[in-house]
Amino acid sequence: MMRTLAAQLNTYLSRSKSPNVQSRNFSSFNRSRDELSIEEEAERKIGWLLKFFFAGTATFVAYQFFPYMGDNLVQQSISLLQVKDPFFKRTGASRLARFAVDDERRKKIVELGGAQELVNMLEDAKEDSTRISALKALAALSHSDEAVGALHHAGAFSVIKSTPDSLEESEIKNYKSSLLKRLQDLRYDS
Repeated sequence: MMRTLAAQLNTYLSRSKSPNVQSRNFSSFNRSRDELSIEEEAERKIGWLLKFFFAGTATFVAYQFFPYMGDNLVQQSISLLQVKDPFFKRTGASRLARFAVDDERRKKIVELGGAQELVNMLEDAKEDSTRISALKALAALSHSDEAVGALHHAGAFSVIKSTPDSLEESEIKNYKSSLLKRLQDLRYDS
């Protein structure tokens, strides 16, 4: 099958390279129906082969350049919270907020020290956008009772309460009030 396909492809390519041969549209009238159907089948198979090759290459590249999966993602995100640049801190907090979708993942963030780092980030934040990112990640963590306990041990109540409100950003006030309410509901308001 492959030899036949290779022979047909070679014949097809050698015909299209010679200058004396008519163009494909005109030369196809001289060919029989069988030759045309074989040629179309070969083109279709080669098309699928190229698609599979492209998909395999894209998968390989994605695997090599985007290894941000599972615990590795959480650890890298927490490491970003420790950098001095606010952009990287916001990126790390944003990743943690997206990762904290269930109790198991929230627990993993807490175990790796993410709760403490987010509280530290919020405490040191000088820009509203950095405060919003930290509060958003803390709010995502606060859906787990265990994570709320870790936030309490990290001193989150006093840090959240002392975070200044912003006239431009109402999100800060919304996140602050929901976090403080959650901490008070679980009796962590001291």
